[in-house]
Amino acid sequence: MIDPRWYQVADVLVNYSTKVKAGEKVLITMMEVDTLPLALAVYTEAVKAGAQVHIEFQSVLVDRALLSHGTLEQAELVPEMHAKGMRWADVYIGLRGSSNPYELEGIPPDKITARKKAMGLISSMRIDQTRWVLSRIPNHSLAQQAKMSTEEMMTFYFNATVKDWEQESRDYYELKEVFQAGENVRVVGKETEIRFSTKGRLYRVGAGLRNMPDGEIFTAPVDDSLEGKIFFEFPGVYAGKFIKDICLEFKKGEIVTATASENEDLLKSIIALEGANRVGEFGVGTNFGIDRFIGDILFDEKIGGTIHLALGWAYSDCNGINKSPIHWDIVKDLREEGEIYLDEKLVFKSGKFLV
Repeated sequence: MIDPRWYQVADVLVNYSTKVKAGEKVLITMMEVDTLPLALAVYTEAVKAGAQVHIEFQSVLVDRALLSHGTLEQAELVPEMHAKGMRWADVYIGLRGSSNPYELEGIPPDKITARKKAMGLISSMRIDQTRWVLSRIPNHSLAQQAKMSTEEMMTFYFNATVKDWEQESRDYYELKEVFQAGENVRVVGKETEIRFSTKGRLYRVGAGLRNMPDGEIFTAPVDDSLEGKIFFEFPGVYAGKFIKDICLEFKKGEIVTATASENEDLLKSIIALEGANRVGEFGVGTNFGIDRFIGDILFDEKIGGTIHLALGWAYSDCNGINKSPIHWDIVKDLREEGEIYLDEKLVFKSGKFLV
């Protein structure tokens, strides 16, 4: 028997997040076997809405097999069936199950980045051609990674997901208007002072229409405007690897120095990808119900009182222009030591919005 809470999540994803209509084509990615209960619930809700629905399966174990036994050229290939699925679908619902975060340990960084670049092109198709939503589905592995019991992890997920998103949306939009009124952003924190322009760019609200659980406002900084240095208390997670103590220095929008205490070579290989030496997104976490870092970006970038920068791809609906094949978010904690200024007006300090 399926836990009835999965049907509550499915109702949110199908009827709120993507608003599936009769006759539409819906592609569901079931990533890892633990997502089966929600995949069945989402399939059921989409069928009830009158859609034509298809489920596909992906797994990091499949990626490991490819990267362990395949050539670099094979890793670079864009998966044709995934691309066809994106061209077919009106709606895409990605159910991203959790796995051992070290599953790709021992794989050469150039193969990992080649595979991520290829899959990044599929992600670009999803963003440009479908209405989409992603949800990370917890399991024993993610609970262990988050240092929580499995029961606590599941309750954490359901409480962060099954809520009144219409009201959440109204609250986030009020905050978004404050940020949209400014043209220059300055962030100060531990080993950090960075500034950039958002003139001509649009802020968007993450209120459950793209990620679930959600809770952020975000934009695309002007590409050549970033100046200064930023240190990330939380590790960047890329292809299951943790890159710790990342410090980036920017001049005229480009990264000129990048260091890390662990997996620095991987960090530099990411930045070497086309467009990845520039920031495509600046985001502010607004979900104070997500109160801890668990090593999963779909949760971590929403932590209330944090910011995140994404290297690479910029969302065109923010008026961003970077078309890098990757979009990689890194989260900075401002809850104990941090300030955000808009046109030199203090709007956030040590975990609290002042507006």
